Parts: sequence; structure tokens; C-alpha cells
Amino acid sequence: MAASELYSKNAQVWLPDAAEVWKSAELLRDYTPGDLALSLQLEDGTVVEHKIDPKTKNLPPLRNPNILVGENDLTALSYLHEPAVLHNLKVRFIDSKLIYTYCGIVLVAINPYESLPIYEADIINAYSGQNMGDMDPHIFAVAEEAYKQMARDQRNQSIIVSGESGAGKTVSAKYAMRYFATVSSSSGETNVEERVLASSPIMEAFGNAKTTRNDNSSRFGKYIEIGFDDDLCIIGANMRTYLLEKSRVVFQAHEERNYHIFYQMCASSHLPEFKAFKLGCADDFNYTNQGQSPVIDGVDDAKEMRKTRRAFSLLGIGDSDQVGIYQILSAILHLSNVDVKDQSADRCSILPDNAHLVVFCELMGVPCEEMAHWLCHRKLQTTTETFVKSVSKVNAVHGRDALAKHIYAKLFSWIVSSINNALTYTVKQRSFIGVLDIYGFETFDVNSFEQFCINYANEKLQQQFNLHVFKLEQEEYMKEQIPWTLIDFYDNQPCINLIEAKLGILDLLDEECKMPKGSDDTWAQKLYNTHLRQNAYFDKPRLSNKAFIIHHFADKVEYQCFGFLEKNKDTVNEEQINVLKKSKFDLLLKLFEDEEKPKVSTNKFASITGRAGKAQRDIKKTVGLQFRQSLNLLMDTLNATTPHYVRCIKPNDLKAPFTLDPVRAVQQLRACGVLETIRISAAGFPSRWTYQEFFGRYRVLMKLKDVLPDRKQTCKNLLEKLVEDQQKYQFGKNKIFFRAGQVAYLEKLRSDKLRSACVSIQKTIRCWVARRKYLRMRESAIVIQKHVRAHQARSYVKFLRQTRAAIVIQRNVRMWSKKRYFLQQRSAAVTIQRVWRGHMARKQYFKLLYEHKAVVIQKMVRGWLAKQRFRRAMEAVVLLQSCVRRMRAKKELKALKMEARSVEHFKKLNVGMENKIMQLQHKINEQHKENRELTERLGVLEKTHSAEREKQCRELEDLRRSEQEARANAETVPSLLEQLSFLQEELGNTRREKEDLEVQTKTFKEQTQQTIHELNMKNSLLNNNLEELNKEFSIQAQQLTEIKSTLENTKQLEKDLTDERSRYQSLLSEHLQLEERHKDLKEEMSVSIISSKFSHQRTDSNYSSNSSEFSQILSSTDDEDCSVQAEEDAQRNVDLPILLKLQRRVKELEEENRSLWQQLDKKEEAQQEKAKEVEKQTTVGRSELDVEKLKRHELESENKKLKQDLNELRKSLTSEKSDLAPPAPGSLPYNILLEQLSSSNEELEMRKEEVLLLRSHMVRQEALKHRDSVLGESLKLDLGEIHSFQDADRSTNIHTLNEDGELWLAYEGLKETNRLLETQMQEQERVHSERYRKLVEEMDKLRAEKEQQQKLLAQSLLLPEDARVEACLKHEITRLTTENLERMEQQEKQDKTIRKLKKQLKLYMKKVEDLAASTHQISSSSVTSTPVRPVHITRKEKEFQGMLEFKEGDTGRLLKNLVLDLKPRGVAVSFTPGLPAFIIFMCLRYADNMNDDRRLSTLLNSTISSIKGVIKRKGNDFEVVCFWLANTCRLMHCLKQYSGDEVFTVHNTAKQNEQCLANFELSEYHQLFGDLAIQIYRQLIKSMENILLTLIVPCMLEHETVQGVLGSKPTGLRKRSSSSPEEAVTVEVLLQRLSVFHSTMSQHGMDADVIKQVVKQQFYIICAVTLNNLLLRKDMCSWGKGLQIRYNVWQLEEWLTERELTDSGAKETLEPLVQAAQLLQIKKNTEADAKAICSMCTSLTTAQIVKILTLYTPVIEFEERVSNTFITTIKNLLKGRDESSNLMMDVKKIFSVTFPFTPSSLALETIQVPTSLNLGFLIRV
Repeated sequence: MAASELYSKNAQVWLPDAAEVWKSAELLRDYTPGDLALSLQLEDGTVVEHKIDPKTKNLPPLRNPNILVGENDLTALSYLHEPAVLHNLKVRFIDSKLIYTYCGIVLVAINPYESLPIYEADIINAYSGQNMGDMDPHIFAVAEEAYKQMARDQRNQSIIVSGESGAGKTVSAKYAMRYFATVSSSSGETNVEERVLASSPIMEAFGNAKTTRNDNSSRFGKYIEIGFDDDLCIIGANMRTYLLEKSRVVFQAHEERNYHIFYQMCASSHLPEFKAFKLGCADDFNYTNQGQSPVIDGVDDAKEMRKTRRAFSLLGIGDSDQVGIYQILSAILHLSNVDVKDQSADRCSILPDNAHLVVFCELMGVPCEEMAHWLCHRKLQTTTETFVKSVSKVNAVHGRDALAKHIYAKLFSWIVSSINNALTYTVKQRSFIGVLDIYGFETFDVNSFEQFCINYANEKLQQQFNLHVFKLEQEEYMKEQIPWTLIDFYDNQPCINLIEAKLGILDLLDEECKMPKGSDDTWAQKLYNTHLRQNAYFDKPRLSNKAFIIHHFADKVEYQCFGFLEKNKDTVNEEQINVLKKSKFDLLLKLFEDEEKPKVSTNKFASITGRAGKAQRDIKKTVGLQFRQSLNLLMDTLNATTPHYVRCIKPNDLKAPFTLDPVRAVQQLRACGVLETIRISAAGFPSRWTYQEFFGRYRVLMKLKDVLPDRKQTCKNLLEKLVEDQQKYQFGKNKIFFRAGQVAYLEKLRSDKLRSACVSIQKTIRCWVARRKYLRMRESAIVIQKHVRAHQARSYVKFLRQTRAAIVIQRNVRMWSKKRYFLQQRSAAVTIQRVWRGHMARKQYFKLLYEHKAVVIQKMVRGWLAKQRFRRAMEAVVLLQSCVRRMRAKKELKALKMEARSVEHFKKLNVGMENKIMQLQHKINEQHKENRELTERLGVLEKTHSAEREKQCRELEDLRRSEQEARANAETVPSLLEQLSFLQEELGNTRREKEDLEVQTKTFKEQTQQTIHELNMKNSLLNNNLEELNKEFSIQAQQLTEIKSTLENTKQLEKDLTDERSRYQSLLSEHLQLEERHKDLKEEMSVSIISSKFSHQRTDSNYSSNSSEFSQILSSTDDEDCSVQAEEDAQRNVDLPILLKLQRRVKELEEENRSLWQQLDKKEEAQQEKAKEVEKQTTVGRSELDVEKLKRHELESENKKLKQDLNELRKSLTSEKSDLAPPAPGSLPYNILLEQLSSSNEELEMRKEEVLLLRSHMVRQEALKHRDSVLGESLKLDLGEIHSFQDADRSTNIHTLNEDGELWLAYEGLKETNRLLETQMQEQERVHSERYRKLVEEMDKLRAEKEQQQKLLAQSLLLPEDARVEACLKHEITRLTTENLERMEQQEKQDKTIRKLKKQLKLYMKKVEDLAASTHQISSSSVTSTPVRPVHITRKEKEFQGMLEFKEGDTGRLLKNLVLDLKPRGVAVSFTPGLPAFIIFMCLRYADNMNDDRRLSTLLNSTISSIKGVIKRKGNDFEVVCFWLANTCRLMHCLKQYSGDEVFTVHNTAKQNEQCLANFELSEYHQLFGDLAIQIYRQLIKSMENILLTLIVPCMLEHETVQGVLGSKPTGLRKRSSSSPEEAVTVEVLLQRLSVFHSTMSQHGMDADVIKQVVKQQFYIICAVTLNNLLLRKDMCSWGKGLQIRYNVWQLEEWLTERELTDSGAKETLEPLVQAAQLLQIKKNTEADAKAICSMCTSLTTAQIVKILTLYTPVIEFEERVSNTFITTIKNLLKGRDESSNLMMDVKKIFSVTFPFTPSSLALETIQVPTSLNLGFLIRV
């Protein structure tokens, strides 16, 4: 491909930049060969000219298309170079927040400096078992690949983690070990995984420290070998360490710390166990305060100390050793504060009372004076004598620090050795996985011996890495049969030879250390003389003679020679060591026990191996020699394993989260070999596609005719057509190999093709839209014209109507005006007449009034005059009478005086005189009083008369004056009369108007008042309604609040109940697992004991623990008895309530027995009395007996006749040889025969009852006839005690009538008749109650319909006519629809009834056959003693009680045949669902009926154990687990249904209630079987999950319905493990598997509620697995994948609808997946989109939403990435959510299960045991 095609206008390239390393630019014009410069525009708009070197003519590197940016694998990039790698890592790290990226076989891990939720257990489970290319890059993916290759290839593996300090090496290695510990399980009883992981806190405490680059920097290298056994379980580990930085013990740079353990001890110094160490804070000691940074942000040293101590304990390091470790460390801290006094230039001393020295010596157990002496002196030894020489203060301090370093190094070595001992393999190791955590390439301003050793190790590792990469490339080419051409790659063997070869740098260094006067300067000169200008990798600085330069693979490094010799020798004062060896401190002695000589040198960076101790040598090893040997050993180990590489990158030096410094990143990429990998890949064919992937991606570039059945040939034809240069690609066996840039070219062709297709689609759509718009406009214009013309026509018609209306109005108005004028004239005439007539009437009225008044006056005057005359006459008469009376009184007075003077008269009068005087005096007083009153009245009357006279005089005078005035006014009367008439006329008019106005006003007022009243009423009504509504609202609000609170409480309670149930079920499963584990351990122990006792015997290796568990039950009867006895002992607690109930039952039976004896005595007395009465009725009874016999014979003859008719009917129905075929079911003859048969059966039953009655009467008569016989005398017969007749002594000469027990049969017949009549009465009563209930329901229904119609009528009256008609039609349609549905339901019920009747007819036909067959077997018996005619008795059909009889020894056989050896498939196809449960329960009923508690408990306990055993052995067989879950639930329901509790017997029939358990109460077994069902359910979910896990991801995510349109992107070296189209797993496969599950559960009769719960769990697993994989796969987060997921979810929902499982809650469990798919498809640009996402994704957590948005990857160039601003907006909007912080859904979550009580309608007496079950020893009862 020509450069002009790639470097065209708008092409993007990379330009070098000093700050950002590389900058992106865009070509402004096409490049043509020969141009000297490129015109470019930067991203900020700046236009620059890039000059092209005329010699090399190298063009700037091209930028990959945006579609390829952010790839999981760097090798998937089309252009492989440094800027492309850097930009891809930057996009993934900063924009997508992804820290892991593949680069071929290397995993690049960038330290985020922030904790991420991507290392939880659910993430580990998601990566477990997955191929490395199927998931997003992760350290777990590398660990899984190593684990899988170890299992598959049986080859040791290594994970090499490298990087500079602060890059995250330790964390990566720790997570890799955690992954191994999680996915594997230990084979021993102790948890090896925890012990392996516990070594990390210890090594971090003793080997990690804070540096300026990292808060937890590993200051040593380590290689951990994790051992696995044959079952791939961790059995132990072994650790090797390299280059411990001992100098950090005595010196730390600014803002750095010593090792963490020192600060942890200082933080815990307040603890009692640390009081003896006399520690303080870290600032008090010289070795911990130099960096002036004793605290790390976010780290609690005291808490870390507790973790360290817990790790020590977990690894088995005892408390005494731990105290010893802390004691030595405390001594080192106190040693740092020992003050050395300077006495002279070469002399120093330490005060003997130095407190810290005293504490040091106390802790170390050495004499203080001797240690103080040798700290200030040293011993010099010559060939002849030994000298003790004092040292200067500087040398003394150096010696003190050397001693501290030496002690710490020894302690570190001992701790590593102790950890290795704790992790020693207990069994044979099959293979191991090694994790190497070692420092990366380092270069500083001043580089010394440490950096030299580190870079030397990295040179060796890089060489091994290059060879491995080259080897893999070669293998890939050879595998695909591609011609192999040698690829030039960097070989750093010359640099390694410079360091380690003979006369190399290390060799010369060791040689110089042996020289007596060797120095750094002489060693530097030797280096210059040996290697300068002779080795290209060695150089000398220009301005220094004490340094040298080595050209490493990553960069050239300048090393300062100062200190190389001293650090290589690293000596310590031998006398100080000897003093320590004299200590009584055991642990201190252990540290130095491997040294034989006092002069032992330890490395500053010591090499410590964990497998074996050091060899004791007389020759001292230098640090360089030890490091070279340990490094060679490490390389041998790595070369013997399959390596996996993790390169850790430190993004910046500021520890800022998710911030990438390009300069630092490029330095590390060059140093760790990532760019070298890219260069090797780019030198060959870096892009590799399988033929199917290529075809799926670039199918759009082919025409239909180019597509051949052979995909390989199709791809070849396409490539030959598109790419002319055949050197740009190669066809392999299974893949197509492309040169760098070819994929970008193909992507350009694809995008152009898609763009042209889009243009064509847009053109067509725009044409269609424009035409549709034109048609709409044309249609709109026509409609507008139509409406305008219609409007004009309507306007013209309106004008005509208005004209006609105007004429009519004019006519009426004229008529009205004329009529009004006429009415006015008429009204005026009438008014004038009325006024005149009124005037004349008033004139006449006034005249009459005047005359009337005159008459009144005259009357009054005349009356007054008459009164005056009468008064005067009265006065005169009164006066005259008074005078006459006075005269008479005087005369009488005189006579009385004369009489009084006489004595006799005086005497007569004197009698009672006094009384009379008093009376007279009283009369006188009264008369005086009356006189006064009369006088007063008279005075008043006189005054009144005088006043009246005066008044009358005044009136008379007034009348005279008025008369005069009237005469004067009479002259003005005529004029006044005219005025009066006019005024009266006006007054009349005014009055009429007033009256009219008053009427109108009154009417208006009345109307207004009525309106006001109505409004007031309405207002009051509305107010009342409002108040009522407010009250109702308040009540409803209160109720709503109460309901809400109740609902919340209910929800909370339900949630708590669900949580408690799930917690209980999980605990139950754990308990059961522990029980199984306990049983297994017991069996193993018993087996081991037996094997130890009988070691010569051989056991079968295939003998399973489960078979041994049940062998005691199934082997023999004796063994069964033993097992039963053992189980009884185990279940004594369960049998205790049964024993108590039995005791209560015994007491009740005793009381019943006593009452029965009393009743028997009473009946015997009554029998004696009745016997006397029977003698009187003997003669009458004989005649009645003869009549009854005749009736009986007649009935029997009729019965025989009916039987014959039935037999003929049966023969006619079943005869095959008849000419006419039997009528078909449902036909008219068939129905007629059915009715006849039913009537015949009814008549037959009636005849049977009559026969039984007659037999009873006959028995009574026979008994009466023979009362004098022996039978009668001996029995004292009573009909109430007929059953005692059979109990008499049969040896006597009894009448032959009772030979066959006819009396008992008659009595039983009578009782049966009574029961039948009682049943009929109950049935009739039930029918009546049912009818009454139906009538009440019908009345309620009619009432409701009536109310509804009334409401509808009232509503329709308020509507307009059109709406009323429509509402009526709707109502009628609704009513007809309802009636239609009811009729359909009735029809379905009738169909069911017809089918039921047909079945009954067949059953009746079978019964008729049996009845006819039984009649032939009845034989008549003869009477021997008397000539009585024989009585024919029909034998009744045996009724089963729904029990199965079994013997005690048959329990093992029963469970073996019914549980252990049963195949579920045969039972599901052939027999009744739940048949084993019913059989076991029928056996339980028999044991209950026999009142045998031992047999009952044995059967129940053995059943539970047998079912557990089956589940344990075949727990992975879904059908077996499903079968026994259904049967366990059915057995539990049977125990409840037949328990007799009212709660469970509501739905039972009368027969089922009779079959309830009578003697035992088994409620505790309900719980046991419930727990067993829960265990089986969880096992069912696990077995189902194992089947579904392999299908979910391929079906829901990986499969594409339409390939080639949204095709997948290139995946690089790590190819996905996708299958071919012929073997593709589609969602239909998943649905088929779900259908199989559902059909299996349905066939085995599992309860519908349990099936719904299983389906809900299935869909939850599908959702969780799919969503978790979506969250971990960047290549799946695209718009097209969201569309595919929604389509798959729709298919799942349709499956639920087809199975009628929409109410199971399964659809709701898919909501997170649906929302995730919608999130992939929704717009993600504006803030409104963010709000819509927040309101839509309610089932997703914030972490999941952000993760999906971050992973969103465009598959085609028309899609856009999600900006960081939008993701930040989403985070801010979701900040207040109260939700879980977990990223992944819990796949292992199992919803709590409930087993609702489901009674069975199956009658137990109808169940028959199939012969195929081999249960012939069971007998139906």
C-alpha cells in the first residue's frame, strides 16, 4: 500500500513532544512522495510544518482509528508503535478507569493510587474457569490462566511481577495469591489458604517501608512457590527472598520510614506485654525519627500490629517466639540511642550507666560492660599475636549500625524460615505456581551498588522475557504453517556478560575485595583498563574518574564507585557477635547457631533461601557472589516453568489517583519490555484474525455472489481483491495474519462502505420523507378546499335562512305592534270607564256614609236622652222605696221595743243573744263597708257622668263648627271633585303600576329568596359535603398513614422474615454440610481404625461413603434391627410427645371401658323387661313373619330380574359381534342408556335397602318365635345387642338360622341403612345449603348489577344524547362480553362434567361386570332345624382403608426398592406423581393404626436418611434431585393433611378426614421434612446452576443473531474462545434447557409455587451472570450488544408467558439486565440524558451504572464514547442514593424458599402399588 494512500488529507499522525512525549496532529493536505514537509494542525488548532528527513524519509507514525482506541490488547492495534501504546493506555487509564491492559502475553498494570472494587470474591468467581481472552484484562485472568495451564499441561507455572517502587508489585502478587487460595480448596483439615495469605502481613511488616515513591514499598524481592496436590488444592508454600535492604534499618532519607514493624511496636507500646520493652513513640529513637515522617495517612499502626500478631498465630509461631521477636526489635531500637562519646581522634567511649545500653543488654541477655567495651574497640589479629585497638567515634557508630543491621538480617532470615516451616507440604506435591515479586529497573541521580544489583537482575529477567516472547511467536507461526522468517530482536547477553562473565564487573569487584589495600578508586581503574573501548556496553563519564556507565536494555545508567567495596564486603565486628552468642536468650542463639566462626559477613542485601539452610563454608562469600548464585538459581527455576508476565507501571510521582505522566510512563514502558514486545510483534504479522471473525467483520465488503460455502476461500478471494500486495498478509491454517496497518486500511474500507450504504439509506429515506410530506400537503390542501367550500355552502344556506327568518320576524313584529296599539286603546277606554264608574261609586259611597254618620249621631243623642230620663226615673223610684221601707221599719221598731219590754220576751231573746249580737255586729260592719264602697262607686260614677257630659258638649260644638265648615266647603265641591277624579285616576294608575311592581318585586324577591335559599341549601350541603369529605379525607389520610405504616411494617417484617428464612436456610445447609462432613470423617476414622486393626484385609476402593452409610439398613434383618435401635436412641426426643399422647390415650380408653360396662348393665336390665313384652307378641309375630317372607321373596325376584336386565344391557354395550355398533359417547342413545343405567342403579340401591330392612324384620320375628328355645334362654335376646348372638356357645344345639351369621349381617345391614339415611340427609342438607348459597350469591350479583345499572343510568342522564347512546352501547357490549365469558365458563364446566360422567359410566360398567360375576358365586344355604326358607346374602365388595401393611424387618427392603434403587424417569412416565411419598405415608398410617411407635419412628428416620443419601450420591443429577424434592414435599403435605389439625383438614373429604392419623402427633417431623426439603431445594439450585453457567454467557452475550452488521472488533493476541457458527450456542438452546427443567419438575408433580420459585431463581442466575460478565467485558458494552440483550430478554419473557409463569416474580429479577441494556442504547450526552438515566436505572447501583458508562465502547465509527463530564454528572446525581457499594451481583445468592401447604385430592384407598417396584411384601389394608 502506497504511503500516499495512508497519508492523505484528514489523516491523523503523532508528532514528538518534549512535555507530552507525543502529540496528535491532522494532515491538512495529501502527502505526495518527494514532499519535504507535512502541513499539520494540532488538536489546539495550531498549524505546524513537520520537516521530513531527506535521508531517511521517515514519516511520523500514523494514529489508529478511533474505533481501535481503548483496546484490551495492545496487539489488536493496527499501528503498533510507542505513541499508539501510550495513547491506548492513557485512554483506558484516565477515561475508562481501567488499570489493566494486555500487551500480547504481558499484563500491564497501572497503579491507580485508589482502592477499586474489582477484587471481591464475586469478581474471582466471575474469572474462575474463563479463558484469558474472554474477559477484560485483570490480574485474576493471568492467575486463572496459570492455574488452568498447570492443571492441563501438568507443568509448573510462574507469575513474574516487576516494576519500580510504587508501581503496585506487592499488591498484584498478593491478589494473585488470593485468587489461588479462593479457587482451590485445601486437602487437609487445616486451612492452608489462610496460612499462605497470612504470610503477606508478616512480610510487609518486616520487609516493607514508606519511601518517597510508595507508602508500602517492598524493600526486598521474593519468590513464593504455592504447591498443589493431584486435586489442584493448595497444600503449602515456600518462599525465597532476595536483596533485603538492611541499610534502611539504620538510615532513612527525608519523608521516608524504617520498616513498618518498628512503628507498629511503638504504637502498641502501651500494651501490657510490651511494657517490659520500655518503648515510647517513634520519635524517641534514632532509627525511626530520621525521615521525620512517622505516620502514614490512612494507616493505623496499632491496628496493623494486631494483624501481624494474628498472622503469626495463624502460622503457628508461638507466643514465646513472638515475644522474642519483639524483644530483639526493641533491643535494636534501644541500640540506636546508645550515645558514643568522642575522647580523641581515634578513641571513643560509652558511659557505663547509659540507659539505652543497659536496656539493650537486658533485652539481649548479655553483659553490659563487655558490650560497651567492644562497641568502642576492635581486635586485630596478625600471624603472631592479637591486638585490641580502640576506634574513633565514627567507626564506633558504624560498628553499632553494622551490628543492628546484622541482627535484623538474621531475624528476617529466621522469620522466613519459620514461615516456610509452617507452610511445609504435608502431602506429595504435584506442581506449583511461583509468584515472583521483584524490583524493576531503577535509575537515580546517584546510583550505587544496590541499583547495580537490581538492574543486573532485570537484565537477566529481560533476556528470559525476550526469549520467551520470541519462542511464542515462533510457535504461533509454525502452528499456523506460516513461512518463518527470522525477526531481529534485542539480545542483552553482551550486557550480562559484561557484568557476570570472567573479568566482568562482579569478578573484578570480588578480586578487589580480597586485596589488603583494595579501594574503590583502584577498582575503577581496573574497570577502565579492562572494558573501556573494548566493550560497547561500558563507558566512562567525561568529568569523573570514580564512576562508570553501563548501557542497559532500558537506558544507560551511571554508577558511582564510592562504597562498592564496603557494601560488597559488609563486615561486622566479630567480638560483638561473640558477645551475643554468650546470651541466655534462646531466640537470639537460634539466629546465630548456623555460624561456626565469629567472623561472618552478611550481605547488606542478603540472599536468603527458604528451602534449605546455608552451607557452612570457611571462605566468606561476598554480596555480589551470593546474589549472582541466587539469581542463577531463580533463573533456572523460571526457565523450568511456564512464565506469565505482569508489568506494573507507576503513573506519576505525586501519588495522584488516575493521573498519568507521559514521560514517566514511557520510561517504564521502555524499561519493563512492553515496547520490545510491541516491536517484536510489529516486525512480523501482529494482527491475527480467524477466518470466521474476518468474515463476520468484513462481510459488508462482499457481494452476495462472492460468498461461498467455504469461508476460508471466501476470505482469500476478498483479500486478494482488496489488498494487492500479498506480502501484507499471510493465510494460516486457522487464521489470517496481517502486517501492521492493514487492519486500519480494512477498517477504512469498511467504514467507507458503511458510509456509502448510510448515504444510500439516507437518500431513500429522505425521498420517502419528502414524498410523504408532499402527499400530506396535497391531502391537506384537498381537505382545506373541501372544508372551505363546505363553509361557503353553509354560509349561503345560512344567508337564506337568515333572510327567511327576517321576514318572519318582521311579520311577527308588525303583528305585535298593531296588537299592542289595539290593546293600548282598549286599555285606555276601559280605564276611563273604570275611573268614571269609580267616581260615581265613591260619590254614592260618600253620600251613604254621610247619612250613616247622621243616623249614628242621632242614635247616640237619642240614646243619651233616653238614658237621662231612665236615670231620673230610677232615682225617683229608689227614693220612694227608701221612704216606704223606712216607714215600715219604724213601725216594726216600735213593735219590737214594746215586745222587748216584756220579761218573757226578754228571756226568750236572751237565749243566744250574745251570738246574735255578734252576728248583727258583724252584719252591721259589713253593711257599713258596703255602704262605703257604694258611696265610692257613686262618686266615681258621678265624675264619669260629668266627664261624659263635658265631652258630649265639646263634640256637639265640634259638630256645629264642622257643619258650618261643610256648608262653606260645599261651594268648592264641584272643582274639587274634578281634581279628585283626575287624582284618583292617576292614583289608580300609580296603584296598579305599584301593584304590578310589587307583584314583580314580590315574584323577584320570592325567586331571589328561593334561589338564595337553594344556594344556601346547596352551599350548606356543599359545606356539609366538604366537611364530610374533609373528615373522610382526614380519616382516609389517617388510614392511609396507618396503612402506609402498616405496609412499611409489613414490608419490613416480610423482609426480615425473608432474611431470617434465607439466613436459617443457609445455616441449615451449612449445618447439613457439617453433618455430612462429620459423617464422612467418622467413616474415614472407622475405616482407618478397621484398616489399622485388620491391615491384611483389602477394601474396595470404589466403596462409597454413602453406601456404607446405608449398608446397615439394607444388608440384612439383623443389621436393620441394629440400625433401627440406633435410630431410636437418636430420636428419643422426637418420640417423647408420642409417649405422652399414648398415656393420655390409655386413660381415655379406660374411662370409655368403664362407661361401656355401665351401659351394658343398663341394657341387660332393659333386656329382661323387654323379654316379658316379647312373650306377649309371639302369636302376632308369626303371622307378620310369614308376610315379611313373601315380600322378601318378591323383592329378590325383582332384584334378579333387574340384574338380568343389567347383564343384557352390558352385553349389548360390550358385544363386539353384534351387527349394530354400540352408541358413541355423547350421542342420544348413549345418553338415554346412561340415564337408564343411573336410574337402574338408584332403584337397585333402594331394593338393597328394602331387602336389608326385611331381613332385619325377619330376624326379629325369628327371635321372637324361638324365645322359649335354648337360644332365647341363654342369650336373653335383645335387638340392641344382636352382635352378642355370635358370641354364644356354638357347641349347643342352636337354630340353623344363624349358621352363616345371618343375624350379624342383618344387624350390619340395619346399621348400614341408618348410615345411608344419615348420609343422604347430610347430602340433602349440603345440597340445600349449596343452593341457598348460590341463591344468595345470585341475589348479591343481581343487586350489584342493579346498582351498577342505576349508576350507569344516572350517569347517562347527565350526558348528552350522543354520549348517552355511546355509553349505553359500551355498557351493552360489556354486559354481552361478560355473559359470553360466563357462558364459556359454563360450557367448560359442562364439558368437564361430561368427561367426568363418561369416566363414571365406564366405572359403573366395570362395577356391573363385577356384580354380575359375584352373583354367580353366591350359594344358598339350607335350614336344618326348622323348615325355614334359605336367606340369600350378597357379599359386599371389600373396602380398602388406604394403608399398606408391612413387617418390622421390611423397612430396609422398602427403602432400598423405593428410594435407593428407584429411577425417577420410569416413575415420572408410568406412575402417579408423588407415588413413593404416598406409599411411604400409607405405611406410616399402618404403623399409626397398629399403634407401633417404634416402627413409625424407624420408618420416618430411615426415610430421611435414605433421601439424604440419594441426594448426596446423585446431587448433580437434576432429575433425581427434582424427583425427591417433589416427593419430600408431598410426604410433608400428607403428614399435615392427615394430621387431624383443623388448619390442614379444611379441604379434605369426609373419607380423608376418617383416614387421619389417630395415635401419634408428628408435628416435629413436619419441621424435619421441611428442613430436608430446603436442603434438597438448595442442591437442586446448585445442580441447575452448574448446567446453566456454561450456557448463559454464550447465549445472552456472545451470540449475535445478525452477523456482519455490528461485527466484533479485532481482539489481538488474546483471542476470544468463540465457537463456530455450526456449534454456536444461541438463546434457543438456553430456552430449551429451561423447558427441560420445567417439564421435568411438572412431570414429577412438584408444587406450582415451588416451580415458580425455582424459575425465579433460574432467571436471577441468568441476570446475575450476564450482568457480571457485561461489567467485566469492555468488548460487550456497545449499542448493538444492548439491542441483542433486549431481544434475548424478550425471548425469556415470552417463555414465561407461554408457561403461565408471569406471576412468579422471575420477570422482576431480569430488571437490572434490562436496565443495563437500555443504558447501553440510551443517549448519553446532555444533562437531561443523565437525569433520564438516573430515573430509569433504579435497579442498578451507582457503581454498576458508572462502570457500564466507563466501559461503553463504540463498535462502529458512528457511535460516540461517553465523556468524563457526563460520567461525573451521573455520579453527582446519584450521590444521595442509599444502596450497596458492590459492583457485582451475587451469583451464589439463593432466595429463601417456602413450601405452601398443598393438599392432595387423591384418595389413598385407590392407590395401587405397581409390581415393577418389587414391593410385593406390602399388603393393601
